[in-house]
Formats: sequence, C-alpha cells, structure tokens
Amino acid sequence: MRKLVVHAEAWLDPDGVAPREDEARSRRSLTMFERDGSLHLTLQTDVASGAPVKAAIQAYVSATFQARSHVLDPEAPDADRRTVAMLQADALAEICAHVSGCDNGGLPVSGATVVVRVGLDDLTAGTGFATVDGVDEPVSISACRRMAAGGGIIPAVLGGGGEILEWGREKRLFTRAQRLALVERDGGCVMCGLPPQMTRAHHLRWWQRDAGPTDLGNGVLLCESCHHRIHDNDWEIRIEGCGFAARVWLIPPPNVDPDRRPRLGGRARYDIAA
Repeated sequence: MRKLVVHAEAWLDPDGVAPREDEARSRRSLTMFERDGSLHLTLQTDVASGAPVKAAIQAYVSATFQARSHVLDPEAPDADRRTVAMLQADALAEICAHVSGCDNGGLPVSGATVVVRVGLDDLTAGTGFATVDGVDEPVSISACRRMAAGGGIIPAVLGGGGEILEWGREKRLFTRAQRLALVERDGGCVMCGLPPQMTRAHHLRWWQRDAGPTDLGNGVLLCESCHHRIHDNDWEIRIEGCGFAARVWLIPPPNVDPDRRPRLGGRARYDIAA
C-alpha cells in the first residue's frame, strides 16, 4: 500500500520529486557510538544514495539463504541460524572490510587500514585481549585471529615492553593469482557454498601461530560466518592432493558428529552430486 501511495504521489506531482529528494539529502546523517561492547550505527540518507547500500546488503542476505538450501545438515547444532537482522549487520561489516582492502580507483577509503595490537604471549596462548586502533572497546584473541586472517588488517605483534616484534607483511596475503586458483578449486566457501566474492582466503595453519605458508595447500575460501564456525566450534579442514584436483575435507567436531566423519567440501561436493 505504501509503495502504491508514493508512486501515486509522484505521478500526481512529478515536479515535487526532486525537491523531496533534496530535502531528504539535506537531512542525511550517520551517527556512530560504542556502548556495552557494541558499535551502534544510525544511518539516514536519501533513497537514491542509499539504493546501492540496500542492494548490496539484500544481495548478501539472498545469497546466504540460497546457500542454506543446499547445506548437507541444516539441523546440525552449529548450523547457520542467523536472523535477517543479523545477516544484514554481517553484510555491512563484510562490505566495508572488502572495500578497505581493495583498490577502488583512487578513492580515499582504499588507503584505510585497520591496526590490531596484541602481545605475543597472549596471541600464542589465546588469552588476554587485543586492541584495535580507533576503537575504544578491546577485542578477544579469537576475534583478533579472525581479523588477522583477512585482508586490509595489519597485525602489530608486541613483545616485552611493548616493542613491535613483527608487522603484518603483504606477502602473508594470498596473491590474486592464488585466489583465482582457490576459486577454481573451491568454487566459493568450502563449507556453505557462498560465491567467491563473499569469501576470503583463509590459512589452515595460521600465519603467526603455526608459521603456516601462504600456498594453495594451506589455503581455503571461507565466508565470514563459516570462518567463525571453524574457529569457534573446533571444525578441522584437510586438503588431499594438490592443484585444482585437490579435495577439501571438513571434519566436524564431536558435538556435531561423534564419529567425526569427513565431509567433502568445495566444488568437488557438487561435481559428485551432479
């Protein structure tokens, strides 16, 4: 009904559309504040400026629901049960993380970096917390590790007295050629099947903790939700073979499958089904 009304208003008063847009644009605002460990955002803008935001978020949500329809075990204890509101929040975070880590034709945001500071002992032991430059609230070590696995993040590992022992290096990130090879092998998220553009290359043996190499045998594509699932719920990932013919196996934790039977992941799962 609302859509019919606004369309009727525009048809009856076409000259009033532009002034209403100008008025809406003059009221545009984005406020941000931190409270109780959360970042609160309130956005108001004209519909034209907000259309790309809405479209990108809706595309993420739609792709996630589509991927859910093809999961092997939708009733698993740790299956993706995020609400639409949660998915929309995750979508916005993913979009911003992607933009901050890529070249956007010279836009100022392409130079944005996120620096995560953590003590070496805390990082190794998995205790304590890390801090993010520009953010008041500390983050957990597990969150720090997840952030360090993605692009656009610079981990500053600190030793005794706070001296910097190591900065994140560009070569720790998978190259474009390697990512294309992972896309060819995995087809998207190896766990839920989301398309490649919604995934990141993830080290199986972590770069810092395990000195894991940045090569195809140590990398898989994971979306943000499945990245959390792997880290938080004790899933294991194994790669058999090499190159495009390699197969990715997902080993569930005992609470999902007491026998921990391996599940084929990535593109090969669908090739066999076909």
